[in-house]
Amino acid sequence: MGAYILRRLFLMIPTLIGITFLVFMLIALSPGGIGASLSAGDGQMDMTSRAIKQAYLEDRYGLDAPAPVQYVRWLGRISPVKFGERDLVDPTGEYITFPKQVKKPPLWEWFTDELPSVEPAADFDWEPDASEETKSQAYRRQANRYMQARSRLITGRAKLDTVLGEIAGDMELRGVRDAKGKIKYDKIEQVRSSIEGSDRYGELQQIGSEMLADYQLALTQREELIAIYKAKPYPQAGIPLIGGVSLSKPDLGKSFTKSRPVSELILDALPVTILLNLIALPIIYFVSIPSGMLAAVRAGGAFDRFSGSLYIALWSFPIPLAGVLMIGYLANRDFMLGVFPASGLHSSAADSFTYLPWRGENGWEPGYVLDMLWHVCLPVVCLVYGGFAVLSKQTRAAMLDNFNMDYVRTAKAKGVAYKDIVFRHVFRNSLLPIITMFVSIFPAMLAGSVVIEKIFTIPGMGQLTLNSIYLKDRELLLANTMMIAAVNLLALLLADILYSLADPRISYK
Repeated sequence: MGAYILRRLFLMIPTLIGITFLVFMLIALSPGGIGASLSAGDGQMDMTSRAIKQAYLEDRYGLDAPAPVQYVRWLGRISPVKFGERDLVDPTGEYITFPKQVKKPPLWEWFTDELPSVEPAADFDWEPDASEETKSQAYRRQANRYMQARSRLITGRAKLDTVLGEIAGDMELRGVRDAKGKIKYDKIEQVRSSIEGSDRYGELQQIGSEMLADYQLALTQREELIAIYKAKPYPQAGIPLIGGVSLSKPDLGKSFTKSRPVSELILDALPVTILLNLIALPIIYFVSIPSGMLAAVRAGGAFDRFSGSLYIALWSFPIPLAGVLMIGYLANRDFMLGVFPASGLHSSAADSFTYLPWRGENGWEPGYVLDMLWHVCLPVVCLVYGGFAVLSKQTRAAMLDNFNMDYVRTAKAKGVAYKDIVFRHVFRNSLLPIITMFVSIFPAMLAGSVVIEKIFTIPGMGQLTLNSIYLKDRELLLANTMMIAAVNLLALLLADILYSLADPRISYK
């Protein structure tokens, strides 16, 4: 069994890589790609702000590289095995990577014979009494200078593209833009002689000269930033192994819309989803399995027909409609009962509550725990009522199949007590379908119920994933996708282990 588990764990690695690669490519190759999704709303920004934002996006995602290269970079960040220069970790937990190369200006051969270059900056030494705050401020200050220099370079590149596009339009040149509307510099090179004869070629030369100056400034600021980086203003991440290889915890990145590490957002949302499902799943199993067993034992009887009809009716009722009706009838104090709260997990004054109920000036107060349970009543009802039918029917069908087996007839002929036949033989041999149902529900527990969490405004994993789609937060969406894929793979392994425990005939030797 141990060898089988290890083999499956190793096989999960390429499977997980394949899943995340497929999802990443779907995102990257969608209209506009990652950059366009994260740049939504740029229409209200001036050119400088847009350039600064684009500089950040290029640093984080490497948008100027092909999509497979972008994926390899992302995979390198989330992998626990790191290659090359070790990252730094600032006090907020954000990973600081080695400054990336400055991209060469486009069409630089038109404006100069040789690209400007700079000498490496001198080694940076801290004062003996330099505090951590002083080191952090020095690095942040230089990082901002470098970002400003790169944004100026990107602004110059945008001006160059704009003028080139206008000149191409005036001269009715075709094929100089790709499907996304970006300038194709290889096509521009082919019509260079025509563009040099344009009345606006002097303007183009002026923009090119300024862009080269900005390129040299960006190189200078990068070298100074590298010097400070090598002086280690922050602690290094991970544990060094051998020559440029280290072990470090996965870097899930930083949420672009919330300006917080993705790992923190997941750790905030995950306990909420687990809490709801730890309440809902036992209710589903404690109701469905006994009722399914009883329906199988009394197949065709009144209980079998009543429970089957009731569960199918509940399963057929849409969850969004049920949630809206519960809020309207059970949480609306103006028109109906108003017994339960309509949203959230706690009352507005929950922070001042004691943990358990207490007797105050106005009588008994619920306390923090009862207040939370009161808030989750309606969401839990929405989570559980649709699960009764599937699990109950699965238990009933599996037990009816086993009731017709030869070993049951043999046990009856030997005079084995009927309850022993039901519990020790039939039910135990019916566990495999139930295990399959459990491992399919387990990943969904961590993924969260998007609909329910949205209706009741619960800050869980479902709400987090939905917001990452609405806000086009690709880092957060990719992290959630990777986590759900990993949990699904582990759930399949758990199913195999439970199969062998439930049925001694199953062996993985």
